[in-house]
Amino acid sequence: MDMQFGVFSVSDVTTDPTTGHTPTEHERIKASIEIAKHAEDVGLDVYAIGEHHNPPFFSSSPTTTLAYIAAQTKRIILSTSTTLITTQDPVKIAEDFAMLQHVSDGRVDLMMGRGNTGPVYPWFGKDIRQGIPLAIENYALLRELWDNDVVNWEGQFRTALRNFTSTPRPLDGVPPFVWHGSIRSPEIAEQAAYYGDGFFHNNIFWPMSHTKRMVALYRQRFAHYGHGRPEDAIVGLGGQFYMAKDSQTAKREFRPYFDNAPVYGNGPSMEDFTSQTPLTVGSPQEVIDRTLSFRESIGDYQRQLFLIDHAGLPLAKVHEQLDYLGEILPTLRKEFSAMRKEGVPDAPTHESLVAARGGAHDSTVFGEPDNVSGVAAPYEQQANDEASVEHADNLLKFAEKRA
Repeated sequence: MDMQFGVFSVSDVTTDPTTGHTPTEHERIKASIEIAKHAEDVGLDVYAIGEHHNPPFFSSSPTTTLAYIAAQTKRIILSTSTTLITTQDPVKIAEDFAMLQHVSDGRVDLMMGRGNTGPVYPWFGKDIRQGIPLAIENYALLRELWDNDVVNWEGQFRTALRNFTSTPRPLDGVPPFVWHGSIRSPEIAEQAAYYGDGFFHNNIFWPMSHTKRMVALYRQRFAHYGHGRPEDAIVGLGGQFYMAKDSQTAKREFRPYFDNAPVYGNGPSMEDFTSQTPLTVGSPQEVIDRTLSFRESIGDYQRQLFLIDHAGLPLAKVHEQLDYLGEILPTLRKEFSAMRKEGVPDAPTHESLVAARGGAHDSTVFGEPDNVSGVAAPYEQQANDEASVEHADNLLKFAEKRA
């Protein structure tokens, strides 16, 4: 497959500055589904959506949205542009994404991140000052839950688990591939390298020189931990563009969105921002040239995602941007493939991960002690009806003692 191309959404609900219309949450949720379907239609490989729990963002349950999209698509890989490893329970992440694996027939991976909204931490009973330790511990537990059928675990930030089995088990015995997303934290690059996971540098607000340093750190540490050569590391990049038939039209059309968007407004001018970050506002050829130039800074990489449905752009404009992207996609694929050094790995997929493990296997565990009661698991098949009644009585008695 070589490079994967796709789009990601931050799920903002923003007023269109050219019309004054503010879409409802319902409109934006429905729009995200249409955007994902259109992305598949134009030939893109990935659709990703973030996780937020505060206005003006709508995507508090990305797995729900992605499962609905999975039912209406056939090929596109479904991912997250942030899964909040710091504030979500790793048990719930393990369960939700394994379930999404099954309903999508393996067309899923995910991107871990700490998020950029401070108040979300106390909303979920966490301390933002523990952001990095939470990310480290929670991910270590998530790996345990996916890699082992029965988990005994104790840590600092949640209750202990004893003989716990996360259900459903990962599809074909292979967990989803994980990217670790970061803009500014070298600790996250280190974490990705330690596990041999992917590192996604969402270079939409920073100069390419910063991206270059972060990716170089990840590659160096990936090799240090024995996962292969630095060029074997799995790297993804974020990006932004707005395309029109020519540069002048693109700048004229996008300027009001740039000037009024919550993430840009009252900051640098659009010209300064496009010169200092990967944002490209121009013709299709300008977007091609700028995107191909990313390789000069970080080497061959595996995934390129673009942010296009933000800042109040109406759905019709987003569809137009997807059509432009579909038109330049063959050129991007051809040029990146021609420059790609021999031996550089493709981005992992469910199929490649299953093959690397030596084929699919099913891991189903019965009869393990239940994590809560410490007695025979409530799901264990009993020999006869009398034994089932006795088993239920025992569980009820145990529950009453704990009440």
